[in-house]
Amino acid sequence: MIEALLPAAATASESFGPDTSATLHPQEEALIARSVPKRREEFTTVRACARRALAQLGLPPSPVLPGRRNAPRWPDGVVGSMTHCDGYRAAVLARDTDLAMIGIDAEPDLPLPDGVLESIALPGELAWVRAAGPGARVHRDRLLFSAKEAVYKTWFPLLGTELDFDEADISFTDISSRDSGGAEGRPQGTFTARILRPERGPDGRPVNSFTGRWLSDRGIVVTAITLPSFRPVTP
Repeated sequence: MIEALLPAAATASESFGPDTSATLHPQEEALIARSVPKRREEFTTVRACARRALAQLGLPPSPVLPGRRNAPRWPDGVVGSMTHCDGYRAAVLARDTDLAMIGIDAEPDLPLPDGVLESIALPGELAWVRAAGPGARVHRDRLLFSAKEAVYKTWFPLLGTELDFDEADISFTDISSRDSGGAEGRPQGTFTARILRPERGPDGRPVNSFTGRWLSDRGIVVTAITLPSFRPVTP
């Protein structure tokens, strides 16, 4: 499902349920030794997805350990992102000569819990969510939340600083447009995140916006942001 949102340079692996064949490296096992079964399964399955994505890049399996703010630490020369929610786990990776950063998120296509929307949405975003008609094909509040998560997962590994929900103003393509997949297709489209507190990226240029893609299928909303590499490719 998520591969539909990605450029050719990215590799992806996803699972719609537990991977009973998945195993953990000892360093990973130590992190969840006392975790409840649900947490253990999510942790294990999403890392199995990551190792399959590494294999698609021609790289050996390796432990995926958390760094600052729990951002995954990838092998040298690799960028990536992982996500999991009820009924879905996924990892997307690329070589850093192809992409500078990746941020993905998955959420159940269900309304947010009471009070969450008001805590994450700017006024314009809130108006967009509330403008949805009763026959909307995706829960706009959950889509907004997922896009904000994807923004953060792109921003933090790239800049190394925090970004609050109210520091990214997100707009979406009209979900009733042709991009929505038509009457029989999957609701999908694009979004733009305007960063309200821009900073300079690794190449010295301001990072003031991201563009991403989204879709809803099988009861899951997924969002993805991929940034082209900053590095010039040498012959």
